[in-house]
Amino acid sequence: MTPTAAAARPRRLVFAGEALVDVLMRVPRLPPRGGDILATSSEVAVGGGFNVMAAAARQGLPVLYAGGHGTGPWGELVRAALAAEGIGLLRPPDPSRDTGFDVALVESDAERTFVTSLGAESISAPGSWDAVPAGPGDAVYVSGYGLVPPGSGAVLGAWAAALPPGALLFIDPGPLAAQIPDAVLEPVLARCDWLSCNAREGALLAGGAAPGEAARRLLARTARASVIVRAGPDGCFLAARPPDPLSTPPAPLRIPAPAVAAVDTTGAGDAHSGVFLAALADGLSPADAARRANAAAALEVTRPGPATSPARAELDAWLARA
Repeated sequence: MTPTAAAARPRRLVFAGEALVDVLMRVPRLPPRGGDILATSSEVAVGGGFNVMAAAARQGLPVLYAGGHGTGPWGELVRAALAAEGIGLLRPPDPSRDTGFDVALVESDAERTFVTSLGAESISAPGSWDAVPAGPGDAVYVSGYGLVPPGSGAVLGAWAAALPPGALLFIDPGPLAAQIPDAVLEPVLARCDWLSCNAREGALLAGGAAPGEAARRLLARTARASVIVRAGPDGCFLAARPPDPLSTPPAPLRIPAPAVAAVDTTGAGDAHSGVFLAALADGLSPADAARRANAAAALEVTRPGPATSPARAELDAWLARA
C-alpha cells in the first residue's frame, strides 16, 4: 500500500455492492437433506450490502449506493431502508426486474446459512459502472458476491481494478470467495488498499491457514493492500503493509474483541467493515479503527437481525462502560 493510501481519510463511502432482502428464519438446527423443520421465528429485512452501508452511515460517514435495485416489492423495501439511513441512490430502478433476496437460516448457536437468488442488484451491462463518481477521497467497497456471477462479475472487477489512484478500494471476498474466477479476483487484489475477510474466507484464499497466518499470506498475495482477517469472538488479525515497500512487514497483530453472548451473527462482518471505514474517516489509526470495528460487531451480534450495527453515540457509550 502506498503511503497516500495508508494515510487516507475517506470523505465518503461509494458502495459498489448489492443491497437485497433477507428472508430470515430462526431454527433449532439445519434440517436434514430432504427433510423439514419448523422455524421458531421469522422476519423479512433488508440485508446484504445494506448492512455495511447502514453501519457506516450510523457512524457519520456519508454513503452513496452505486449498485442496482429493482421494480417490485423487494426493491421498494430496499429503497425505503436506504432512505431511512440517509443513504443516497445513484441509479434509477431497473424497470424489468425486482431486487433479489436470500433465505437465511439462523441456528440456535447464532450461526447462519444463506441461499441467494440474484436480481436487479446484479449489473452486467458492459460499461455499467463507468459513470460511478468514485475518485480521490472516496472509499469504494466491492464484495465478492458481485465478483462471482458470470458476466456481471467481470464487468465489476474490471472497473474496480481500474479505479483512479486516489480512491481507496476495500474488498470483502465474502462466503463465495473460492468461487471468484482468478481472472476477475487477481487484478482486484492487485489494486485494492484493504482486504477484509472472516476466518473461513481467509483459509479459502490462503490455503487453509489459521487466521493470523492467513493474514500474513494474503498480505503477500496482494500488491499494495493491508489485510484484516476477522476471527469472530477472538477479534481480528491486522496485517498492515509498511509505507516502505522494501521493508519487511511486521507480524499480524491480533486485536481482541469484547466478550458477549451472541444471539445472531448475521451481518457481523458487514458491521465490522462499515465501522472500520467510518473510523478511518474519523482519523483513527488502522489498529484503533479495527478495535472500534470489533466492538461494533460484538454489540451487533447481541441483537437479532441483519442490520443492527450501533449508531456512533451508542457505540461510544458502550465502549465507555466496557
